Amino acid sequence: MKKNEILQSLKQGLIVSCQALEDEPLHSAYIMSRMAYAAAEGGACGIRANTVADIKAIRTETDLPIIGIIKKEYPDSEVYITPTAHEVDALVAAGVEIIAIDATNRPRPYEETLEGFFRPVREKYPDQLFMADTSCLEEGLLAEQLGFDLIGTTMSGYTSYTAGRSLPDLELIEAYAARLSVPVVAEGGIWTPQQLKAVFQAGAYTAVVGTAITRPREITKRFVAALEEIQ
Repeated sequence: MKKNEILQSLKQGLIVSCQALEDEPLHSAYIMSRMAYAAAEGGACGIRANTVADIKAIRTETDLPIIGIIKKEYPDSEVYITPTAHEVDALVAAGVEIIAIDATNRPRPYEETLEGFFRPVREKYPDQLFMADTSCLEEGLLAEQLGFDLIGTTMSGYTSYTAGRSLPDLELIEAYAARLSVPVVAEGGIWTPQQLKAVFQAGAYTAVVGTAITRPREITKRFVAALEEIQ
């Protein structure tokens, strides 16, 4: 699909994040591929996935657009979602439709700025769709200026300067919808269908839901916590 066709296919739809880190019970490319298949069967319009192995496995189960990321920690930075050009190159080679990148204003690996990192990437891959994972309006405005194709609220509440924000961040979604000309992706803290409706009413173009659908350990913890409140 062409870039505009990919974006159109995500409009007013649900993207399901299928991820499991090494310390999680469902960590397995095969399990994530079946999770993605189930999400597609349920009506998802896209999948968000971590690691090339998971992406390749998911691709065998569904042809839905994939937002690809590689989570990797570097000792000199808090940024871990597709933090360097090395991860970008790997995701391009894997053939994902969209690559998501941490676009917060925190220091990047090797003391790179977001602009210094992304401008060469944008020039190298002019036909690739890129999504900015941001936490505040300032970051979203800069990301659009740098050439990101989609702006997400993914990092709201996860940076030191946005800690404690109510999620999903409807205020940020509304601000993005009013100020940005590129699609706004609501991501983070969407636990219920009612909250999903609310992010679209706030102006989201599309939305990503992960934990509430694909992380049974965390879902179980929420139910157990509810029981503890009445004991």
